[in-house]
Amino acid sequence: MCMRQDLCKPEKVPFICSLLRQSPPGEFSQIVQDLSALVQDEQLVRQEAARIGACHKSNFTRTKINGHTVLLTHYDDLGGNRFFDPQDKFSFELDHLRRVTRKPQLHGVMLDEGELWKENLHKGLKAYISCCFPVANCCVFKKSLGKRQMLVACIGAHQYQASNHWNSLWKSDWTFALTPFTTQDTGIFLLQIHFKDANLHVTVSKSVSDSLHMIDQSQFATDFVKFLKAEDTRFHTAILENLQAFSEDIWGKYQ
Repeated sequence: MCMRQDLCKPEKVPFICSLLRQSPPGEFSQIVQDLSALVQDEQLVRQEAARIGACHKSNFTRTKINGHTVLLTHYDDLGGNRFFDPQDKFSFELDHLRRVTRKPQLHGVMLDEGELWKENLHKGLKAYISCCFPVANCCVFKKSLGKRQMLVACIGAHQYQASNHWNSLWKSDWTFALTPFTTQDTGIFLLQIHFKDANLHVTVSKSVSDSLHMIDQSQFATDFVKFLKAEDTRFHTAILENLQAFSEDIWGKYQ
């Protein structure tokens, strides 16, 4: 791909932004470097990358604060490039381009019953991902929607295999209302894989929902993890079956 060098800056910006938004998981910094060489205007590319990088919250990008890994999501975005860690209760400023955190400070959280539900759910999720994922992180947020309190659980599993020419992201996002006795659990799975050698980008998603009892905090966490494990397995199995069918279809045409 080449770019006409006589293009003015405003004409280059849509091209730069389009490619930055399409950057596969874990490859944002590399795309910035490649675009800087292609466009031959590093300042312009880095300027747009700093702006577009803030949109990568949808990828549950990881960063570290005080030695603790935090997932960057829409739920912990405080605005003004500040995020917060719902477990350690720190907020911090983030350099989206370099993924560097700075200016940490305590982030006040109301210690109410909702916080206890949140902590129990986070404890159950941590135990689940530690035994079922090679590399994964999770976080749970307590949010308000009008007069209702909500819990939001996020799981992000990243595998960046640059030496093997592939990267991937597996994530799920779950929402519950803190309502007496039962709640509707709604979630979405998303898998993204980028095979560099074939320049193949695969994205698969699935939405699920179910109702769960909300009587006992520990039992709720146990029931949700059991439900999550079953849905994880179902989604994983369906992906493998479809990939197998796709592979057989492609190779069958060349035999």
